[in-house]
Amino acid sequence: MSFRAPPRRAGFVERPDGARIAYEVTGEGPAIVFAHGLGGNLMSWWQQVAHFAPRHTCVAFSHRGFFPSVAPAGGPDPAEYAGDLAALVDALDLGEIRIVCQSMGGWTGVEYALLRPGRVKALVLGATIGTLDPRQAPGGAPTHDAAAARAELVARGINPAAGARMAEEQPALHHLYNHIYSLSQGFDREAVRAKLYAMRNRAPASFGAANTPVLFVPSEEDVVLPYSGSAMAAAVPGARAVTLRRAGHSGHFERAAEFNAIVEAFFREVGA
Repeated sequence: MSFRAPPRRAGFVERPDGARIAYEVTGEGPAIVFAHGLGGNLMSWWQQVAHFAPRHTCVAFSHRGFFPSVAPAGGPDPAEYAGDLAALVDALDLGEIRIVCQSMGGWTGVEYALLRPGRVKALVLGATIGTLDPRQAPGGAPTHDAAAARAELVARGINPAAGARMAEEQPALHHLYNHIYSLSQGFDREAVRAKLYAMRNRAPASFGAANTPVLFVPSEEDVVLPYSGSAMAAAVPGARAVTLRRAGHSGHFERAAEFNAIVEAFFREVGA
């Protein structure tokens, strides 16, 4: 047997305000950084790391305050996320990177790409538009309020960020999702969510300043951050959109093979 597992290492990046950013690096090659959502941590990307590590340096990290990272008193502040990512990229000497985001991670990816124009080879926004404001898209990118659908799932004991289909068709995966979700404690997730939404104020067209190819990957059955991928792609210079079918908000977790194939095809298309 000649199989050899990709090399792996882990550590923390210390921030001046006392935050500690946990990371894991797996594999070798062009770097991909994975930015998780409000319900996750660095473990959320286990299916992506396993897929891409034979050809890429895969960097999964936990946002400040999300297990096992640490936030200062007061809890996680999304305004610090892009700076945390910049510190991580510099500490690991990654240089140009590709970023794959989900949900909350989109705030990190969008702001980092604007912080360092031209240094993100490709940006994937899975089930997120980050700080881009759909109301400022030409005609207003359509979204819809799914509060009633979320409440109905909660009443049934289903995590809305996982979705009904995952819980019904892949109960073991839903169980694992909830375990990962519950690892992050000690702060108010709704307070973080409010801060995220307060930051959603960038005109989509202004993202052209980042000088990076963008792929929107909305999930067809998302009841957490539903949006029109085609409308957002039309509003962002050079952007693309592919909808992940039969998937809830965490499509990267629920439909990993399909999600990975979409990301890989995008990387090939843009030469990343």
